[in-house]
Amino acid sequence: MSDTVETLDDLKDLGNEGGAEPAVVDVDPKIDQYGRAYGTGRRKSAVARVWIKPGSGKIIVNGKDSADYFARPVLQMVIEQPLNAAERRTEFDVICTVKGSGLSGQAGAVRHGISRALVAYEPGLRPVLKPYGFMTRDPRVVERKKYGRAKARRSFQFSKR
Repeated sequence: MSDTVETLDDLKDLGNEGGAEPAVVDVDPKIDQYGRAYGTGRRKSAVARVWIKPGSGKIIVNGKDSADYFARPVLQMVIEQPLNAAERRTEFDVICTVKGSGLSGQAGAVRHGISRALVAYEPGLRPVLKPYGFMTRDPRVVERKKYGRAKARRSFQFSKR
């Protein structure tokens, strides 16, 4: 075997024998004819359909202002996190429809959808949003109830008599 690898430099040269440079993938933004980018967000059993477009920073959820729909300040903070991390809070208007689950799950779905829409509009924001976990769908869902159990894992109360 004449092609033995002795050093790391030999290993680098081995992968680049054809002389071709590694391909850098240039991702184009996905913007529709109305100047909007779309992202689907999911959390628990909630699904959010999110469109962003250049604007003044308004967030509309199911036809209401986000402060009216998500009354708790924590939920308002959750849906604004991707915009604040990308430093685009006042640059985009967000319009979304969300259904399923409760308010907490819906806020998480909107956050996920905003993150995906931002990356569709500006692909260069992905390395900014990824470390915060905004691009990852939270896989935790409610466990189903099993037969012979009171709930998913809880047993019925035991009594001797």
